[in-house]
Amino acid sequence: MSPKVIRRTKIVATVGPASESDDIIAKLIGAGVNVFRLNFSHGTAQQHARIAAKIRKQAAIAGQYVGIMADLQGPKIRIGSFRGDFVELANGDRFRLDLNLGEDEGDIRGVGLEYDELCSSVVRGDILLLDDGRIRMRVDDVEPSAVECSVLIGGKLSSRKGINRLGGGLAAPALTAKDLTDIDSLAEVGPDFVAVSFVSSAEDIFQTRELLQQHQLQPDIIAKIERAEVVADDDTLNGILKASDGVMVARGDLGVEVGDAQLIGIQKELITRARNMDRVVITATQMMESMINSSMPTRAEVFDVANSVLDGTDAVMLSAETAVGRYPVEVVQAMADAAGGAERQPVARTSKYRLNKRFADAQETIALSAIYAANHFDNVRGIACLTESGNTPRLMSRLSSGLPIFALSHLSETLQKLSLCRGVVPLYFDAAAFDHDRVDACAIEFLMDGGYLRKGDSIILTKGEIMGTAGSTNIMKILPVA
Repeated sequence: MSPKVIRRTKIVATVGPASESDDIIAKLIGAGVNVFRLNFSHGTAQQHARIAAKIRKQAAIAGQYVGIMADLQGPKIRIGSFRGDFVELANGDRFRLDLNLGEDEGDIRGVGLEYDELCSSVVRGDILLLDDGRIRMRVDDVEPSAVECSVLIGGKLSSRKGINRLGGGLAAPALTAKDLTDIDSLAEVGPDFVAVSFVSSAEDIFQTRELLQQHQLQPDIIAKIERAEVVADDDTLNGILKASDGVMVARGDLGVEVGDAQLIGIQKELITRARNMDRVVITATQMMESMINSSMPTRAEVFDVANSVLDGTDAVMLSAETAVGRYPVEVVQAMADAAGGAERQPVARTSKYRLNKRFADAQETIALSAIYAANHFDNVRGIACLTESGNTPRLMSRLSSGLPIFALSHLSETLQKLSLCRGVVPLYFDAAAFDHDRVDACAIEFLMDGGYLRKGDSIILTKGEIMGTAGSTNIMKILPVA
């Protein structure tokens, strides 16, 4: 019997009305979801806690480690409301963004705004992008409490839509009052990951981590990269990467601010930079948007997912497709197929990462040497890591390979966080339950029983000489499967 075929790229799926039942959650896990995203822009803390409990229950039934990500809303800058809920704007129309207009007072001439700093953040000639760039306006005049614009690209503009400036610059604190309240509620959810929206500096990550620690929570923090000024400044971007545990290439707002043509190169650079700095990276937004209403993806969407995989992303994410779409299970299956197809390409299985660099410590030396050995020894079928912190398999996952990395640990919190790392298969294994001189053989037997290995294979095993101590990995062995 052949060993299991394991998809290396992870899938993040957003939970919403179309996917929050026990039955659909179970089917999504079966289809290939590795991490569920709870979007805190919608729903209550109690609803998110109930959904988290469902996810934990269904993951346990499936016998899998499935992560939960709490995605904080952040400071989305929005226009106010229109009397009739929307207006139709034509090219050339004059339109006023007026801080003095109240709720439901907007009309074809202008609308209110929740962003008091607008008038000090724009100048004449700036381009403002409303409703994810569907509406474009040029700033013609800036007054103390209003901005006069000309409509460049018109259309239907509804109440409460977002507003951006081309090139970025409409900044607000990453953590809003709502976010602070939501963080207070996260103990009931127990997320493995917390995503911070509209991050502008490393300080946003430090503040979030401190607030979480006050509630005795230690999830990995994912910085959402969606501001043009962040990707334009290397020091700022590198600081955010160093402070966080991973990043999300949030292509919605980022694409609006930098333009889609620029976004292509930025996505590739973000993926490369994150992996080089040993951070996980998620590629998100509109990956299979057509499947909100269609049972099949477009060829372009399949290529989009595949290219992200070939670029080295750890995970690809679904938003509205699984939250409100008609085919949540089918879209996960389609994404898994696209990722699997890309992973079979030779370029996705080789790596020259750090070939000319020195290693920092014994753990990194073992982790990266194991992947190189696995990639160059034809009979090896995978790498087994006995791990406490998860750092060794996480380091291994930074290198491209066609082989699975089996993270064997007795710590559920470690295994949950590894659910997002490319190529890592988190499995519960308590090494302390076996005699020290029998651990290696028991680990191989465990993987054979799970269908991951067969007789005649070889496997690379890494562990610490002192078992049960985090960060102590200093042994690598190549073992036959007898």
